[in-house]
Amino acid sequence: MDRRIFIKVSGAAAAGLAIAGCVPKGGGSTGSPAVNRTSKGTDVPDFSGRIAREVEAFAPLNIKEITVKLGAEKPFDVMHVSDTHITLADDRNDERKILLAARRSRYMGFGEHYLQEAIRYANERGMYMMHTGDMFDFVSEANLDMTAMFMLGADWFVCAGNHEYSKYVGEAREDEAYKASSREAVQGAFPNDLTFASRVINGVNFVALDDVYYNFTEHQHALMEEEMKKGLPVVMLCHVPLYTPEFCKSELELNDGNCAYLTGVPLEITSKYDPGKTYPEGEEWRYRKVQQKADKPTLDFIAWLKEQKLLKAILCGHCHRFFEERFSDTAIQYAVDATYHGGVQVVHFV
Repeated sequence: MDRRIFIKVSGAAAAGLAIAGCVPKGGGSTGSPAVNRTSKGTDVPDFSGRIAREVEAFAPLNIKEITVKLGAEKPFDVMHVSDTHITLADDRNDERKILLAARRSRYMGFGEHYLQEAIRYANERGMYMMHTGDMFDFVSEANLDMTAMFMLGADWFVCAGNHEYSKYVGEAREDEAYKASSREAVQGAFPNDLTFASRVINGVNFVALDDVYYNFTEHQHALMEEEMKKGLPVVMLCHVPLYTPEFCKSELELNDGNCAYLTGVPLEITSKYDPGKTYPEGEEWRYRKVQQKADKPTLDFIAWLKEQKLLKAILCGHCHRFFEERFSDTAIQYAVDATYHGGVQVVHFV
């Protein structure tokens, strides 16, 4: 059964999921969160008794507003969030994962609170919610349950992030075979297909693609060509930002020249990633120049995408900071800060 349906019919939402033994964050209690009724008549978790008092004392939502002019049938607004990094584990997991949750939550522990605030803000104003990946930090039953519950609290359209399929964060080569082992469980927590999905809102075609391992496929390219044939303005959602010159330069400066964490970076740049590092034989995949090397289908897709006049915007995350830069003659790419930082974008489509 779809995880969101299971949570809804089992009454777990009304019970606050009853996540027994979840690792607490912010020094709060281990009890289950209460719930708030949204304008859609569904419930979302209320962390106000556990972490919100501390957060609200110094950091409300950091809202960046953007206007995208693309000829919508009527104006509408979207709350764009990314990189929430929910870090829950419970007695359904082994000790290793519980310790991972405790460690990771020390610096990403406010994602649930800020996401709840973003949903409340959006619902009060009749906005759609869009999430561009890394809803949770690693695969666990508690993270999947919490994600499914949040999905019931708003009108969502989403794409996947690399952490959606990560079991213990960086412990293995993450590729399509690795992804396949958790794909079914992860997909069940989300409302649309995570590999490729489209949705038309007020005459605007939103298309979500999976580029979590820094590449696109020929199949995704073919599907996008079909979307362009609809003749509607297109807004693309992906987790990893696509290469743009200034974003790449900025990321390289932030990461001491090791890597840019972008999809489709020119090969002459990626070949210089991770200078001087050595890894044991068989673990060459740990090199950023190996992980983030763009293949031919990816480079071909991005070159084609730049020529598409119907592409009007790209929404993405992954780098945990705001950044916007023109991608093509007709489209600007908008990266959003991480939800666990409190960063969100309100996008006005007109």
